[in-house]
Amino acid sequence: MITMNINEAKTHFSSALEKVARGETVVLCKRNKPVAEIRPVREPLREKRPIGLAAREYPAFTIDQGFFEPLPDDIIKAFSDASE
Repeated sequence: MITMNINEAKTHFSSALEKVARGETVVLCKRNKPVAEIRPVREPLREKRPIGLAAREYPAFTIDQGFFEPLPDDIIKAFSDASE
Protein backbone atom coordinates (compact mmCIF):
# COMPACT_ATOMS: atom_id res chain seq x y z
CA MET A 1 0.00 0.00 0.00
CA ILE A 2 1.28 3.43 -0.97
CA THR A 3 0.32 6.61 0.90
CA MET A 4 0.34 10.01 -0.83
CA ASN A 5 -0.79 13.47 0.15
CA ILE A 6 -3.22 15.06 -2.30
CA ASN A 7 -0.67 17.56 -3.63
CA GLU A 8 1.83 14.76 -4.27
CA ALA A 9 -0.87 12.70 -5.99
CA LYS A 10 -1.76 15.61 -8.29
CA THR A 11 1.89 16.04 -9.21
CA HIS A 12 2.60 12.32 -9.74
CA PHE A 13 -0.84 11.05 -10.78
CA SER A 14 0.44 9.10 -13.80
CA SER A 15 2.98 7.16 -11.76
CA ALA A 16 0.36 6.48 -9.05
CA LEU A 17 -1.98 5.03 -11.68
CA GLU A 18 0.82 2.83 -13.03
CA LYS A 19 1.31 1.40 -9.55
CA VAL A 20 -2.43 0.79 -9.23
CA ALA A 21 -2.42 -0.98 -12.60
CA ARG A 22 0.29 -3.31 -11.23
CA GLY A 23 -1.95 -4.21 -8.28
CA GLU A 24 -0.91 -1.68 -5.62
CA THR A 25 -3.38 0.32 -3.55
CA VAL A 26 -2.80 4.07 -3.18
CA VAL A 27 -4.20 5.85 -0.12
CA LEU A 28 -4.76 9.59 -0.57
CA CYS A 29 -4.30 11.75 2.51
CA LYS A 30 -5.28 15.29 3.39
CA ARG A 31 -3.02 16.74 6.09
CA ASN A 32 -1.68 13.20 6.67
CA LYS A 33 -5.16 11.77 7.35
CA PRO A 34 -6.47 9.13 4.91
CA VAL A 35 -9.47 10.34 2.90
CA ALA A 36 -9.62 8.07 -0.16
CA GLU A 37 -8.25 4.91 -1.66
CA ILE A 38 -7.42 4.08 -5.28
CA ARG A 39 -7.22 0.37 -5.99
CA PRO A 40 -7.30 -1.89 -9.04
CA VAL A 41 -10.63 -2.83 -10.57
CA ARG A 42 -11.34 -6.54 -10.35
CA GLU A 43 -11.58 -8.52 -13.55
CA PRO A 44 -15.18 -9.44 -14.37
CA LEU A 45 -16.10 -13.10 -13.95
CA ARG A 46 -15.75 -15.04 -17.18
CA GLU A 47 -18.03 -17.90 -16.21
CA LYS A 48 -21.17 -18.22 -14.15
CA ARG A 49 -20.67 -18.82 -10.45
CA PRO A 50 -22.04 -22.09 -9.05
CA ILE A 51 -24.87 -22.14 -6.53
CA GLY A 52 -23.09 -22.66 -3.22
CA LEU A 53 -19.97 -24.68 -2.62
CA ALA A 54 -21.69 -28.00 -3.35
CA ALA A 55 -21.85 -27.22 -7.07
CA ARG A 56 -18.11 -27.80 -7.39
CA GLU A 57 -18.34 -31.29 -5.96
CA TYR A 58 -21.78 -32.17 -7.31
CA PRO A 59 -22.20 -30.51 -10.73
CA ALA A 60 -25.71 -31.96 -11.08
CA PHE A 61 -26.86 -30.03 -7.99
CA THR A 62 -30.54 -29.11 -8.39
CA ILE A 63 -33.21 -27.58 -6.19
CA ASP A 64 -36.37 -29.62 -5.74
CA GLN A 65 -39.54 -27.86 -6.93
CA GLY A 66 -41.06 -28.39 -3.45
CA PHE A 67 -38.55 -25.85 -2.14
CA PHE A 68 -40.63 -23.09 -3.74
CA GLU A 69 -43.96 -24.25 -2.27
CA PRO A 70 -45.47 -22.25 0.62
CA LEU A 71 -44.65 -23.44 4.13
CA PRO A 72 -47.32 -25.32 6.11
CA ASP A 73 -49.45 -23.15 8.43
CA ASP A 74 -48.05 -24.72 11.63
CA ILE A 75 -44.49 -23.75 10.69
CA ILE A 76 -45.52 -20.20 9.79
CA LYS A 77 -47.37 -19.97 13.12
CA ALA A 78 -44.27 -21.19 15.01
CA PHE A 79 -42.20 -18.38 13.49
CA SER A 80 -44.80 -15.70 14.08
CA ASP A 81 -45.30 -16.81 17.72
CA ALA A 82 -41.56 -16.74 18.38
CA SER A 83 -41.29 -13.05 17.50
CA GLU A 84 -43.96 -11.96 19.99
